[in-house]
Amino acid sequence: MKKSGQIPKIMAKTARFAIDIAPLRKYRDFRYLWTSGLISNLGSMITYVSIPFQIKEMTHSYLAVGLSGAVELVPLIIFGLYGGVLADAVDRKKMVWATEAAALLATSTLLINSLQSRPSLVLIYVVAGLFAAVSGMQQPSANAILPRIVGHADLPAASALLSLRSQVGVIAGPAIGGVIISSFTVSAGYAVDAITFVISLALLWKVGAVPPNERAEKPSLSALFAGVKYAVSRQDLLGTYLIDLAAMFFAMPNALFPFWADHLGAPWALGFLYAAGTVGAILMTLSSGWIRTYRFHGRAITAAAVGWGGAIALAGVVHSLVWVLFFLAIAGASDMVSALFRSTIWNQTIPDELRGRLSGIELLSYSVGPLVGQLRAASIASATSLTFSVTSGGVICIGVVLLLASFLPKFRKYDVKTNEFAAQERKKRESLNE
Repeated sequence: MKKSGQIPKIMAKTARFAIDIAPLRKYRDFRYLWTSGLISNLGSMITYVSIPFQIKEMTHSYLAVGLSGAVELVPLIIFGLYGGVLADAVDRKKMVWATEAAALLATSTLLINSLQSRPSLVLIYVVAGLFAAVSGMQQPSANAILPRIVGHADLPAASALLSLRSQVGVIAGPAIGGVIISSFTVSAGYAVDAITFVISLALLWKVGAVPPNERAEKPSLSALFAGVKYAVSRQDLLGTYLIDLAAMFFAMPNALFPFWADHLGAPWALGFLYAAGTVGAILMTLSSGWIRTYRFHGRAITAAAVGWGGAIALAGVVHSLVWVLFFLAIAGASDMVSALFRSTIWNQTIPDELRGRLSGIELLSYSVGPLVGQLRAASIASATSLTFSVTSGGVICIGVVLLLASFLPKFRKYDVKTNEFAAQERKKRESLNE
C-alpha cells in the first residue's frame, strides 16, 4: 500500500520535466505552423546532407566542402538583416509562405543540376547562397510570428515544441537522406525535399494573417539601425548573441563529418554523425518542462555553452565511433539548453514592433557562427589534422565563453522575475487580455 501511494508522487515529480504540449492544443495557427515546419525541415535536412556529399564525391576536398558553408555567409547577413526589417513591416505569414515557395525553386534547381551528366559545382555553391538568402528572409518572420499566435505564458513551451520539430527533422532527415543517397542517388534526395516543400506550402496557407504592428516602422536603413541600437543597448541580449557566436565559431565540426566517418573507418555512419547531436537535443527538449520555473537564464546559457565546448573537445580525443556519437549527443543536449533559454529571453522581453528586426539579428547570431565555424574547422583540419581541429576548437570555446560571461554581468545575472524588460512585456500582454 505504501509503495502504491508513492507512485502518484513520483509521477507528479517527473511530470514537471516533461515537455509541455499545451500550445499545440490551444492555438490552431500554431498547429498548422508547427506541422508545416516539421515536414519542410525533414526535407531540408535531406538536402543538407546531399549537398556536402555531392561536393565530396565531385572534389574529395576538405576546403571544397567547407566552402559550401562559407558561400552562405554574405547572403545570410544581408538578407537576414533585411528580412528582419521586413518582418516588422509586412504580414509575417505571407513572408514565410513566399520564402518557402522560393526555397522550392532552389531545391528544384539542385535536382535538375544533379541529373546532368556533369553537374556544375559552381551552380551548387550559387544555390547554397540562394538558400541562405531565402532563409535570411524567412527566419525573422517565422520567429517573430510566435508571440503573435501564442500567449505570453506559453512562449517557453512553444519554443520547446519548435525546437522539438526542428530536431525531429535533423534526426530523421540525415538518416533518411543517407539511405536515399546510398540506395538511389543524390537526385532522389533533392526530389524528396521538393515534395515536402509542396506539402508545407499547403499547410502554411491555412495559417491566419499576421499583419504588422501599427507602431512598426516602414522598411528603411534607419529602421534597421534602430533595431541594432536597441540590441546593443541591452547587455542581456548581447550576451545571448555573443556567447552562441563564440560556441559555434570555435566548436562547430559539421563540415568535417564526411571525413570524420572515413577517419573512424565507418563511412556508413555519416548519417549517425549528423544525427547524434540532435538525439541529445531531442532528449533534452522532451525533458524541458523545468525551464518554465528556472529563473536565471544567463547562467543556464553560459553553462550550456561550456558543456558544448567540453563535449566537442572530448569527441575529438576519442577514436571510437560509439564514444564520438555519445559526446556529440552530449554537445547537442547542451546546445539545446542554450537555445531554449535564448529564445525565451528573446520572445518574452522584446517589444512586438521590434521583434522582426531583432529576429534578424538573432538569425545572424545562431547562423553566422556555424557557417564561419565550419570553414574554420575545415581550414584547421586541412593544415593540421581532423583530431586537432575538433579538440582545439572545443577547448578554445570554453575559454572564450567564460571570458565573455565575465564581461557581461547583466547577462550573467539575468533573472526573468526581476528583469525590467520581461516585466514590461508581461504587463503589455496582460493588459491586452483584459
